[in-house]
Formats: sequence, structure tokens, C-alpha cells
Amino acid sequence: MESQVKVKKKRVAVTVPPAAPDGGYSWLILISSFFVFGLTFGVIKSFGVFFTKIHQHFQTTATGASWITSIMVATIYIVAPLASVLSACFSHRAVVIIGGLICSLGVIAGSFSDNLIELCVTVGFLNGVGYALSWIPTVTILSFYFEKKRPLANALSTTGECIFTFVLTPLFQVLINAYTWRGALLCLGGLQLLLCVCGVLLRPLRASKNEAFVSEVTTEEQGFVQQTLLLEPSEPKPPLGQESAVIQTCEAPDVGNVTVQLEEPEEQSLKESRCTPKTSEFMAKVLRYMDYSLITNANFMVFTMFGVFSCLGLFAPVLFLVPYARSKGVQEHHAALLVSISAALDLLGRIVFGWVANLRLIQAVKQLTATVLLQGILLLLFPLASSYIELVALSAAYGLTFGATVSIHITVLSEVVGVHRLGSALGFFMLIRSGGGLLGPPIAGLLIDRTGDYGTAFLMAGVAFIISTMFLLALHCMNTRGQKPTLNVSLNQTEQNP
Repeated sequence: MESQVKVKKKRVAVTVPPAAPDGGYSWLILISSFFVFGLTFGVIKSFGVFFTKIHQHFQTTATGASWITSIMVATIYIVAPLASVLSACFSHRAVVIIGGLICSLGVIAGSFSDNLIELCVTVGFLNGVGYALSWIPTVTILSFYFEKKRPLANALSTTGECIFTFVLTPLFQVLINAYTWRGALLCLGGLQLLLCVCGVLLRPLRASKNEAFVSEVTTEEQGFVQQTLLLEPSEPKPPLGQESAVIQTCEAPDVGNVTVQLEEPEEQSLKESRCTPKTSEFMAKVLRYMDYSLITNANFMVFTMFGVFSCLGLFAPVLFLVPYARSKGVQEHHAALLVSISAALDLLGRIVFGWVANLRLIQAVKQLTATVLLQGILLLLFPLASSYIELVALSAAYGLTFGATVSIHITVLSEVVGVHRLGSALGFFMLIRSGGGLLGPPIAGLLIDRTGDYGTAFLMAGVAFIISTMFLLALHCMNTRGQKPTLNVSLNQTEQNP
């Protein structure tokens, strides 16, 4: 049976996402993101200074003490999707402010803990929840404010992590010596109230509405009817009598969420009887940030597997660098200085390689693969270090490659899924890789307890990073074979015209 095709043009109102300013107020968003990175992951990277003191105070094993950081990191990843949904339902600003309050209360409560379990609940779990609520909305809204300069903006915002690590590591050591680790945690709890100030700066972008034309294509074949709307902004306006009023939303690969409003009075009354405008808007926001179709995206799932293995070794060297140096006979302040040196080169790596990524001279996924591989090799060399100078050199080189990795991994994720799906993708990405964040430090601690050597933690982390590069290579091959998505916007109409 031959198919029949009918074409009808209509005038529509199109709501498109706002254009990224790439300047002006965007720089305040960048400053806010800078402080959020520092007050979250910068604190985590500096927490190794507390590790030895807590280990000695509660007389526990390395595995037991490592659960604090492990739970903190895993909680960030597990709560990430919830943070995305809350940002959609309320606002990025409100969620970050609440997250800052939870962080501060969790750490202050942790300073009064009487056992390791209470520390895991307060400094580990509550602090991790606050970090997720603060970090996810900030990273998401930063990508909305930058487009042309997005790789550089992401790199500059992440420098807050290494600058705060450089400053906080020796500061925590001074506070611990002066006020014990409990007093140092009280000071940290007050400092983390700055996250609330960062949240106040997160002003949302407003979408714009434009008029456009669509061609309504109706295809009938073997009793099956399919109606498609194709946007045609350049066409002249049709007569007013051909207007309609059905609201539909679609997502184009390179355009994002596009709301098309057709003006047809007869259909409008039927739609209003089914749901209220507030309910429709609420569900649209939730679905936007909980895009379950991402789990069927092969490229995204391969990238998340990279995240799982890289996260498995990500925080083990940060947590055990100071204890490893102390086991080699290095004094406390010199051991803490290793973290600061790594953070200083981390800063340089983020700025330089973020700038290189912004030039787009090489594909971001290739750059990410090379830096992660170097990171893994350097970690394998740590157990071979026999002097403080060698530890300084390895710490500096590791910091440089770590900064190069962090500066572009969010950029690669936005290229995999598209910037307007970044909020949902980032939530799922963090959730899936939470397994690596949860198991990494305890596995490293177990190896240390079994062997009595902190160097085994670096071996485990190095192997995990090298395995993660295999998934990046697979992603690059998939991108090479894939087809470039079309820019046309198509809609499947649920209402059929007679």
C-alpha cells in the first residue's frame, strides 16, 4: 500500500534556551565556582593532614580511618542526581545555600565526635551531602554562562581546588598543632559557610521566546499515522486562522530543549483539562534533569566507566601522601608541603591545559587520555622514591597531570551528551562512579594494613588510572565511527489532526 504525505504550515512560538553571555556577569559565576571547588574538593585533598591525627586518636587501622574520606566522596557522587533534580525544581541558588549550611553543620558536629562512626556520619556523610548540593548546581550553571570560552572557564573554576589545597594543607597543620584536630574542624566548619555566599551569586539565565514556522508533515501508511513538525524560522507568517495551541517539547542534539507552542483553541481546552500549567512545568524540569535515556547512550556509558576506574585511584594518593612521606622519615611540615607543591603544579596544569583545550588544537578526549595515562605511570613510580627530593619531583609531576585531567574532563562530558543535558548527565555520571569513590580508599587502606607499606596504595591507584584510559580509547574510536548529528528539530505529535 502506497503511503500518503500531507504538508501543512503553521505559525508557532518557540522558547529556546538563553544564549551564553561568555562575559559580564559570567565572571561572577566563575568566581563563585572557583570558591565552591576550593571549599569542597580542595578540602578533601587537604584532609590527609587530619588522617594521621584521627588514626592515632581513635587507635584504629588505616582502613578504618580511610572510611571517613571514602564515605564523603561516595556520598557526593550518590547524591549528585538528587542535587540536579532539586536545582531544576527550585533553583541553583537555593540548593547551593542549603548545601553550604549542611557542610558547615556536619563538620562542626564532627568536631564533637566521640568515636569513628560519628565522624563517618558527620564529616563523611553529612559533609558529602552538602558538597554534592553545592558543587553540582554550580558546575551546571557555569556551563550555561559560557560557550565559546567554556573549556577555559571550566579550567579556571577548578583552579580553586588546587589553590585552596595549597593554602589549607599547611593551615590545617598549624591549626591542628595549636587547637588539636577538633579545633581545626571547628574552624573548617565556619569557613565552609562561604559556600552560602557563593550560592547567592548564582543568578539564573532567562529563556527567550521567538516566532517561527513549522511544516506539519503527516504520513499515512498501512493504517499507521505519523505527524512531524519541522522548524522553519525563515518562512513568512501564515494567516492567523491557521494558528493552534498545543504545547510540545523536543530536544535537538546541538540546540537543547526547544518548546514549541501551536495555537489551536479547540485543542487548548482539552489540554487544560488534563493537567495544570504548574504541574506540566514541574514535570518538564524534573525530566530535563533526570534524563533516563542517557543510560542507553553507549558513548556516555563508556565515559562513566572511565569515571569509575579513575575515581577508584583518585583520592588514594591524596589521602595517603602525607602518611607515606612520614613513613619515610619526613617531618610533619615537610610532608604537608608535598601536598602544597602538588597543588601549585595542579594549578599550573589546569590553567595551561585548559587554555590548550580552549584553542581546540587537539580533540579533548585525546588530551584527556594522554594526561590520565601519564598520571597512572607517575603513581606507579611513587613506591620507588627513596629521598625527599624524589618525592617532591613526583608530587609536582603528579599535580601537573592531575590539573590537566581535571581541567577538561567536564568539557569532554559536555561534548559526549550536549551542554543542555549536562545537568542530568553530570548527576548520573557522579552516581555511577560513586562505586569507585567508595571503594578506592578502603581498598588502599586494606593493602596498607596487609603489607605495612603505604606505597601499595599508590600502586593500586596507578593501575586503576591506566585501566581507565582503555575506556577513553574506546570512546575515541566510537566518536570516530559515529555520524555527526543533524541540526533539524523534529517532533512526534501525540495529538492527531482529523
